[in-house]
Amino acid sequence: MKRIKTVFFGTPDFSIPSLEVLDKHPLIDLVGVVTMPDRPSGRGHQMRSPEVAEYAKRNKIPLFQTANINKEADFISTFEKEGVEMFIVLAFAQFLGTKLLELPSLGCFNIHTSLLPKYRGAAPIQYALLNGDKETGVSIQRMVKKMDAGDLAWSQPVAISPTETGGQLYTRLKFQAALSLNDFVYALASNEVNFTAQDEGKVSFAPTLSKDEGFIDFKEKTFEEIKNQIRALDPWPGTYCMLNSKRLKIYEVTVENGASSLSPGQSKAANGKILVGCKDAVLRLSDIQIEGKKRCADTALLNGLKEDININPG
Repeated sequence: MKRIKTVFFGTPDFSIPSLEVLDKHPLIDLVGVVTMPDRPSGRGHQMRSPEVAEYAKRNKIPLFQTANINKEADFISTFEKEGVEMFIVLAFAQFLGTKLLELPSLGCFNIHTSLLPKYRGAAPIQYALLNGDKETGVSIQRMVKKMDAGDLAWSQPVAISPTETGGQLYTRLKFQAALSLNDFVYALASNEVNFTAQDEGKVSFAPTLSKDEGFIDFKEKTFEEIKNQIRALDPWPGTYCMLNSKRLKIYEVTVENGASSLSPGQSKAANGKILVGCKDAVLRLSDIQIEGKKRCADTALLNGLKEDININPG
């Protein structure tokens, strides 16, 4: 069977398993990798290559780094001359313009970590957890100019554990994306892919998250909503509240059954515990970290406090 001339577009560690699938696949001729430029990193601000670039260098795959692939006329011309048949895109951080989308004969395909049309956008993993979904998945869609709106070529559901964090689900979907890509390549080569238009009436979005979205507003949220916020934003950006005007990172909360009632947002220290009311329960902030100190239990933090506690002081 003829091998498919393919170019991979990606940048972070998340892209590596899928890139490796293409690199080792018997039906793929990986003729190039495109990624972002090197950037300063760490305290020393030394230049560092994206993980995808490092993989390409190690495995001697033709590599192209650019901040705007759409402006690289020579590069686009090279792929036209080579007769590239397919682009695979995963976490590339750039949009492909019309000229690029129309270049490969078989099409441009994007791997997305949700069951499209649900959660189009940059943060589908976190939004699935924020909303308490019991299922997410991997979708492969034929790219069009509109974000994540192309016809679906492949879809693989993935169950979500009730306690799963953003970091844990990220890792599982990183490898599920590679498995789905492997199956998709075989199906495409055998002409067994059925393209399905997305239902625009079921579209939802998962825009880029900011650090501020880690703030927990106990007055406005239920226990379930707070629990989902904590696990969705672990490890980044993390969740926090303010304790006596200092930032308090929150890693775990539990319902404190039998505690005297606290109105939403009201807080107190009782029996070595930090308690705060939310919309439907009294919570214990059981695993925390005050700014400038190490992560600890609430009991340990209270031992060092010489003042009354005030959560999210107004």
